Amino acid sequence: MQTPQPIHDVIFDFCGVLLDWQCRACLQGHFDQAIVDRICADDDPCGFYHYEDRMDAGEDFADLIVEYQAEYGEELASIFRYYIEHYGDALPRMLPGMEALLNDIREAGLGVWGLTNWSHETFHIAFDKFPHLERLLNGTVVSGVEKMHKPNADIYELALRRFGINAQTSVFFDDTAKNIDGAHAVGLHAFRFTDAEQARKDLQGLGVALPTRN
Repeated sequence: MQTPQPIHDVIFDFCGVLLDWQCRACLQGHFDQAIVDRICADDDPCGFYHYEDRMDAGEDFADLIVEYQAEYGEELASIFRYYIEHYGDALPRMLPGMEALLNDIREAGLGVWGLTNWSHETFHIAFDKFPHLERLLNGTVVSGVEKMHKPNADIYELALRRFGINAQTSVFFDDTAKNIDGAHAVGLHAFRFTDAEQARKDLQGLGVALPTRN
């Protein structure tokens, strides 16, 4: 039986893993509550998540807002415009325990990396608002910059090449199931993220020497 290779690198998604992303946090109190509830519904009846996903894939806001207005009307387009212009308000905090986890991984001698589906126009806000996060990461690949998009294999393969790391000795965390499937498809260890405590246990289960924190 082949001995598992030790883990040398850990790759993290951003929104829902490192950062608390809340569309509602940006809009609440600025627009009618019924409209906010509709915009933020899981089935995306107002297309916010679909159009933001297109931005994450590399399309430009200036082009998309014209198309969005044609599809959904001026009122919703003005709210979508507000959302993009005030995107930092949708990022209220790092998720609990994640700063400590990244610090512990680094102290264990492992590489710590970012791989995110995010627009090239708004990604800078993450590091502007959380500069310590940028310092904790050895590097980050951003879908909107590369015009590649999880869960497609090309963006994982690009990240591995750019970071100079090996899939078999790396772990990826994401909160979206299809992105975990995409990571597995290129040979990465990968776990569906729920919280920092579980991510710590997942890494410990692969032999990474991390302290247990309450």
